[in-house]
Parts: sequence; C-alpha cells; structure tokens
Amino acid sequence: MRTFHLVSLGCAKNLVDSELMIGSLMKNGWQLENDPEAAELLLINTCGFIQPAVEEAIEEILDLAAIKAQSGCKLVVVGCMVQRYKDGLVGELPEVDLFIGTEACHRLAELIEPLFASGTTPEKVITPSTFLMDAAQPRVLATPPFRAWCKITEGCDNRCSYCMIPSIRGPLRSRPVDDLIREAEDLENRGVRELSLIAQDLTAYGDDRAGDDNLILLLDNLLRTTTIPWFRLLYLYPTGVSEQLLELMAENDRILPYLDIPFQHVSDSILEKMNRRHNGNDLYELVEKTRRFLPDVALRSTFLVGFPGETEQDVEQLIEFLKKARLDHVGVFPYANEEGCPAEKFPDQLPEQEKIARCEAVMEVQSTISQEILRKYVGRREQVLVEGLSRETDLLLEGRTRYQAPDVDGCVYINEGTANAGDIVTVEITESQIYDLVGGITAGS
Repeated sequence: MRTFHLVSLGCAKNLVDSELMIGSLMKNGWQLENDPEAAELLLINTCGFIQPAVEEAIEEILDLAAIKAQSGCKLVVVGCMVQRYKDGLVGELPEVDLFIGTEACHRLAELIEPLFASGTTPEKVITPSTFLMDAAQPRVLATPPFRAWCKITEGCDNRCSYCMIPSIRGPLRSRPVDDLIREAEDLENRGVRELSLIAQDLTAYGDDRAGDDNLILLLDNLLRTTTIPWFRLLYLYPTGVSEQLLELMAENDRILPYLDIPFQHVSDSILEKMNRRHNGNDLYELVEKTRRFLPDVALRSTFLVGFPGETEQDVEQLIEFLKKARLDHVGVFPYANEEGCPAEKFPDQLPEQEKIARCEAVMEVQSTISQEILRKYVGRREQVLVEGLSRETDLLLEGRTRYQAPDVDGCVYINEGTANAGDIVTVEITESQIYDLVGGITAGS
C-alpha cells in the first residue's frame, strides 16, 4: 500500500474535511502513516481564517518540506489557506508539489494521482467550485470513536466586517435533513455517543433551501430516528436563538444544556462597526431568556477586543457584562486585521500592545468568574462521558460533563472507579479548579 501522513490544523469544521480526505485516500488503496518520515505523501490541511493560523500553517509546511527534502516524498497543501491565497502561494512555497482548495477534500485521491504518474505535468493549484458534503462520501473519523462532529452547513451569508469566511468558504449551503439523518445513523452505528452539530452559524441552517428545513426540524428528526444520548450545539448566531429552540432543548435532555454563541462584543458602537445584527441590550436579554428556559445551561462565547475605534469605555462595558452575565466559558482574542476584510480599512486602528493588554485584562476577570462558577458543581452528581486515561497521568481517568465541550472547555479528572472510554457514568464532584473538576464514579453507575 502507498502511505500518507496528514496534519490537520484549524477548527472542527476543518477536521471533518480532513476525515473526508482520509476516507478518499483509504478507499483508493492508501494507508495512513503516523510517522511522516515513512510516508510517500505528506498532506497538510490548513486554516487561513486569521493571520496567526496562516503563520502556523506555513511553519508546519516548512517542517514537512524539510522531511520531503530527505525522503523525496510528495508534499500537498490543502484547505482554507490555499482557497484564500491561491496562486500567490506557488512562488512563496516552491517546496510544495500541489495546492488544493477547500472544495476538493472529497476528491483528494483523484487529484493527487498525477503526482505519482510518470510522463505527466500535474497542475500546481486546484481550486474547484463550491462543494457540499453528503453522507455517502467515505469518511474516517479522526476523533475518538464515541464522539464526532456533524457539519450541517458549509459557507456563510453573514457579512461580519472582520471575517474572511464568506470569501474563503463561499455562501451558505445547507445539507438536506434526510442526508444528515443518514449520517447520524451511520455514526451511531459506529459507536458515537456524543454528536456535536457544527456550522459557521447553526441558526442559519435551511435559510438557503426551499421548504421548511430549519434547525428545529433537524433536531426533531435526529431525536426521533436515533438513540444517540448526547447532541451538542456549537456556534449559534445570537439573534437566531429562538424561544422555540430553547423550548425544544428544555423538553429533551438529549440536547445538552450547552450553547456556544459568539457575542464578539457588547458595545453598541463596536457591534455596529462589526456589522453584527444585535446590540448589547439584546445580549443581556438573550442570556436572561436562555436561563429562563434552561436554568442550568452552560453558555460559551467569544469576544474580540482591540477592534478599530474601541475605547477603554467599550472594554469596561464588556467587563461589566461578563460580571453580570457570568458566562460559563469565554474565549477572548485580540483583533487582528485580515487582508480583504472591510475592517482592515477602518480608522482608529489600535497598537498591538494595547490589544494584548485589553485581552489580558478581560481574561483575568473571566478566569475569576469561571473559577467561581465551577464551585457550584462540588457535591453534585453529574453525567460524565469518559474520554479515557487522563492526559496528565495514567493514574486518573478523564471525561467531560454535559457542560464541557470537547477540545475547548475543561474536563473532569476521575480519581475513583473504573470505566471504559465512551461510557457515560455518574460522577460525584468533589473538587473544582479554575477550569476543571475532580470526582469519583458512584457505585452502580
């Protein structure tokens, strides 16, 4: 068998693309190789959303190029960075044999074949037109077998002034409900117990399709046709979180009481410049409404600080919001100009040092809030999905409550009892840390 090594960068949506790449290659006789120095093909799926991600991708490419120089293998770069910069990469990275955009992950085996055929002159850059995955395409999970991501849409129709996603990934394309049901059923048959629905904006699902397809209908069908115990909703637009959705969540505990809703800011003037369809008061009302339907909900959000024109007063508004709203999980990032975004040309750009200082000030406040929130779990018994042995020590198990999403939130360190990876067990929480919990599996769990 021919062998390939894959490096996957970026978000969970990117990881799904990587899983399709693996599926395409393995279906066509390729074998995944963990050691890059032993592979005939080195493959990297890049993120190009923000400049730090581009820089990380280039570093990884150069590392793989050094291996290529020694082994003589082929080096292929795929994904968002290629889609964003296209032909400009050829001169900058001559070590790369082939660049492929975001819309060709399902055709990877076909597109790389000319690299290995004698007497051919393969293309250097391939960026096909828009693509939408379906459940019939080969996919090999890169996650543990008991959890998976389900990408329900591609692209985005929102036009946030700081975001490159619409220009990289194209307009919103929603998958049909019946296709998503087939995928969920297949994943359940593979042993998946936690299925995270992901999209750039889950609440926009179906807006591009004729008929009644929407997130509520999709969830209703998933609950009816599968027995997957945990469904998690990630990345919802604030104005799209309806009372109907909250009612459905309140009535069905298989939809976890967890919502990831990027707010980005709370200052009305900054939100307007960001071209967001909400203001600060809307966010206060959304938090109140959500907790009215789901009193025990865990809310996650992200914020950008240092946006052009942001004042110290705007930052104080954000800090005050965090103190009052007491969100469970928060990510705070310094704003970075992205070539091609409207915000790149906005006046009153802030110095990098000031952005970082503001980011650190906001995170310091939130770390205290997070620590205080976690204390409420001490003494409670919570359902925990066991991930396996702890990354810290083989003496502990590690898992997550319903209120902790994979890869981004804290975890539960299990110091008593035994369980297998993928089990959902009852854990009595005995200790809280800044972001993590500690507890033991209860008898009979």
